[in-house]
Amino acid sequence: MAKTATATGGQRGILGLIERAGNKLPDPVFIFFYLIALLMVVSIVTSFLGLSARLNDDVLAGMGQSSLDRFGIKDDGIIYAISLLSAENIQRLWVEMPKTFTHFHPLGYVLVVMLGAGVAERSGLFATAMRSAVSGAPKFLLTPVVAIVAMIGNHAADAAYVVLIPLAGVLFASAGRHPLAGIAAAFAGVSGGFSANVAPGQLDALLFGITQQAGEVLVPSYVANIAGNWYFIAAMAFIFTPVIWFVTDVIIEPRFGKYVPEGDAINSVSDGNEPITPEQKKGLARAGWACLIVVIAWALMTLWPWGTPLINDEGAFADADLVLQLSPFFQSLVAAFFILFLAAGWAYGSAAGTIKDKQDVVDMMTDAMKDLGYYLVLAFAAAHFVAMFNWSNLGLISAVHGADAIENSGLPLWALLGVIVVFSGLINLFVGSASAKWALLAPVLVPMLMLLGVSPEGATAAYRVGDSATNIITPLMVYFPLILIFCQRWVKEFGIGSLTAMMIPYSIWIMITGVALMMAWVYLGWPLGPGASISYTLPGAGG
Repeated sequence: MAKTATATGGQRGILGLIERAGNKLPDPVFIFFYLIALLMVVSIVTSFLGLSARLNDDVLAGMGQSSLDRFGIKDDGIIYAISLLSAENIQRLWVEMPKTFTHFHPLGYVLVVMLGAGVAERSGLFATAMRSAVSGAPKFLLTPVVAIVAMIGNHAADAAYVVLIPLAGVLFASAGRHPLAGIAAAFAGVSGGFSANVAPGQLDALLFGITQQAGEVLVPSYVANIAGNWYFIAAMAFIFTPVIWFVTDVIIEPRFGKYVPEGDAINSVSDGNEPITPEQKKGLARAGWACLIVVIAWALMTLWPWGTPLINDEGAFADADLVLQLSPFFQSLVAAFFILFLAAGWAYGSAAGTIKDKQDVVDMMTDAMKDLGYYLVLAFAAAHFVAMFNWSNLGLISAVHGADAIENSGLPLWALLGVIVVFSGLINLFVGSASAKWALLAPVLVPMLMLLGVSPEGATAAYRVGDSATNIITPLMVYFPLILIFCQRWVKEFGIGSLTAMMIPYSIWIMITGVALMMAWVYLGWPLGPGASISYTLPGAGG
C-alpha cells in the first residue's frame, strides 16, 4: 500500500468530543421512545401550569372548525397544553395506534417510490449508469464529473455509496491522481451534497411526507408538493459542483502528494478499468427510452388539450391559484417516480440479462421492501412521537411563542433561515438519519415559519442545506465506517481522524455556500420549485 503524508492523529479535540458523545447516543428508534416518555412528563407539568398561547385571527380563519376542535381551541383563539395522560389521549393512543402508524405520510411515499427504485437498483441500472457517466471523463474534468454524478447518484440511495465512491478512487488512480482525492470528491458529492440534485427523488418523497404532517397542524388542507424544492436543489447541485472541484484539486489532493500504487492497489487500478459490456450499453439505451416514455405520458396527462386528468379543471382559477390547479400533478409525482424507476430498471435488466422474466421483477421489489425493515420500525416510533406532540398542543404553542419572539426581535427572515441551516447542521452531528431529524424538528419549525410567512417548502429547504453539510464529518453517519474501509484499501494506516480531517474543508465550504444560497434565495424571492415559493400566506389572512 502507498503511504500518505496525512496524519492519523486519532480522536482529539472537538471532533473527538463529538464522536465520543455521539457514540453514547442510543439507536434513533429508542431516542424517539425516550423522547415520548419525556414528552409525557412535560405535557403533564405544562398542563398543570396552564401553559397556553393565543392564535391570531388569520390563523383561526385558516384552520377551520375541525382543526380547532381537534386542538381544543375555543372562539377566543387560546390553545392550552394538554396532558398526554388525560383520558382522551390515553384512549387515542391505544385505539388509534394502527391509524397513527399507517397514516404517517412519509411511510406511504417511501414505500411506493422504493418499489420502483428497488428494481432500478437491483437490475444494475444505477451502478452501470454511474460507471458510464464517470469512466470516460477527461482527467481535467474528472473531479467535477465525479461530484455531479455523485449528487445525481443520491437517487440510487445505497448504491451511490457502495458503487460510486470506491469507483471514484479507482478512476483517480487510473488517471495518475491520488485515489483518496477521488473518494473524497465522491463522498462529498453523495453525502455532503445529499439534498442537491437535478430533479426530485426518494429523499423529497421522504422529507415532504413529514413536512405535510407538520403543515397540517395549522392548515389541514395543506398538501405537500414533492417537487417543491426542485429549483433550489438544482441550484445546490450547480453551486456545490465547483465548490467540491475547488476543495478537491486545490486543498485536498495537494496534501497527499504523488500516489504510487503498491501491492494489491495495482490490481485494484486494473480491475476498475473493465469496460461496460454491449449488453449493459443496450440496457442503458432502453432505460433512457423508458424514462422518456414515462415523461411524455405525464406531460400528456397534464397538458393534453382533450383531457387533463392531472389538472384540476373544476371552477375558475386565478393566476394565484395555480398551485391548486396543479395539485393533482404534484400529488401524482410519487407515483410518477415509482413508474419511472420501475420502467427504466425493467428495460435495463431485460437487455443486460439481469431480469429474465416477470418473477425477477417481483423478487427485486420484494427485496427492496425487506431492506426497509428498519425504516418501518423507525417510522413507527417517529409517527407516534409526532402524533403525541400534536395531541399535547406543545408543538403549536412552541411555534406561536417562537414566531412571536422572532417577530419582536426584528431578525430578518433571510438571517433566520440561515440560523436554521446552521442549527440543522449541528443536530446532524449527533443524529445521523435525515428523516429522524426532520421528524424531530418539523413539528415546531414548519408551523413557526408558516406563522412568520415562510412556506413549508422553505422550511424544508433550509433544513436540507444544514443536513447535507455535516454528513461527511460525523462518524455517526451510517456509511462513515464503510468510507473508512474504502480509504484503507489504498492507504492502510488511514484512520477516523484522517477521514474526518480530509472531509472538514468540504463541510465548511458546503455550509458557507449553502447558507449564502439560502439567504440569497430568500432575499431575491425566487421560487423554490414549480408552484412553490418561500413566502406563504395562511388561508384567510388579510380578510
